[in-house]
Amino acid sequence: MMLEIHNFTQNEIDEKLFQKAAEVALEIVSKENSALRQAQGRIEISLAIVGNGRMRRLNKMYRKKNRVTDVLSFGDKNILKYLAKAFPRLKKNSPSAGEEFIEPPDGVKRLGEIVICYPQAKKQAKRLNHSLEKELAILLVHGILHLAGYEHERGGKAEKEMREVEEQILAKILR
Repeated sequence: MMLEIHNFTQNEIDEKLFQKAAEVALEIVSKENSALRQAQGRIEISLAIVGNGRMRRLNKMYRKKNRVTDVLSFGDKNILKYLAKAFPRLKKNSPSAGEEFIEPPDGVKRLGEIVICYPQAKKQAKRLNHSLEKELAILLVHGILHLAGYEHERGGKAEKEMREVEEQILAKILR
């Protein structure tokens, strides 16, 4: 598993914590997904750490919400095609559902990109009375679960399931 980190802030980050969080998240999610399990050593996720301005612009551009958010996930459509059959959480009416993934020449499966807003993470950590490192790990795991097809915005069973998997992963990371 390769985590490519781009820090667009002046803040220091713990790359080892991010790497551990990504590995544990993929390990747990892969247990019920054979495509992810088979590709796990060759999966790449890109992580961008940004400030408020860039996050606001991204949120406005992609979600039509003119405000800062804590984390955004952008799935790679090629990997979604590859995983569509194997991962039942992906929307069945997705235009890529059921299509085969064409292996890139380097064999790496690019799962997608996660963008975390550092100032927002810092604010949330303070409000929730836990460390910034814990909040950053929570946001990365949350983003990875979205890339893997988990969803919470509609509530109900899907939200409950996502929260349970999130807690399972975080318990392993933040021991």
